[in-house]
Amino acid sequence: MAQAIERFVPDGATIAMGVALEAVIPFAAGHEMIRQRRRNLELVGPISDALFDQLIGAGCVRRVTAAWIGNVSEGLAHCYRRACEHRVPGPLEVRDHSNFSISLALWAAAWNVPSLPTRTLLGSDILRTNPDLSLGAGLVHVKAVRPDVAIVHAQRADEQGRAHAWGPLGITEEAGLAAERVIVSCEELVDPSVILSDPNRILFPETRVAAVVHEPGGAHPSPVQGFFKRDHAFYREYGERSRTEEGFEPWLREWVVDVPDRAAYMRRIDAGALRIKHHRLSAPADFGDD
Repeated sequence: MAQAIERFVPDGATIAMGVALEAVIPFAAGHEMIRQRRRNLELVGPISDALFDQLIGAGCVRRVTAAWIGNVSEGLAHCYRRACEHRVPGPLEVRDHSNFSISLALWAAAWNVPSLPTRTLLGSDILRTNPDLSLGAGLVHVKAVRPDVAIVHAQRADEQGRAHAWGPLGITEEAGLAAERVIVSCEELVDPSVILSDPNRILFPETRVAAVVHEPGGAHPSPVQGFFKRDHAFYREYGERSRTEEGFEPWLREWVVDVPDRAAYMRRIDAGALRIKHHRLSAPADFGDD
């Protein structure tokens, strides 16, 4: 992961992450950005979970373009709130969206159009604060958002960049197609024949993928269907310790800054207790054509 972040995520980049909503959040990639001291990033996503909060608290972020920054079980993110209310650790620009409008912004970029229209934000206060939203002809026009890079975690991928993911996907497809390039981290690095045996499940064209990283556990503490359960206790501890700046800073050193890589991180958690033990395999698909 370190090489992929060093090569493809420069300071000032716009990054789509956490695009599957609450699942398969690429925490390993975000932690590597913190260790490499990336700065002035714009983060793009829907309900963006604790990873955005950690990057904000580490001083990596200048702007968030998102529907919400927080965690479904722990509430509004504390580093995000400190940055907005007290400019700690620095000022933060916020461009609010709904989950649907951020999807439209990414689809507009993927389709190479300047904006897409919707009625869903009519009457919303979001229109007062987000310059990427405008009114015209009785519609809200959502300006395209084109990330420099989308980072996604998937269950499996091959070395050519073809990835399979299942479970909740959120806005993964539009984020990958809107971005200039994609970094894929995966639980399993498999032979191309495995991926090509189920071509309809491939997330993106391999030509969009700049790097594939074999990173087992790369989404912890978020769930990965078929591999890991959500680590509720870990989220709860983070929510408690990040409530104050004095609590967040030692948490960040303990779990990110002083951890050399994801393998070392995974040795510190009880991965066995989180692994899926009861599997429910889908029926095979027949792609015969003659």
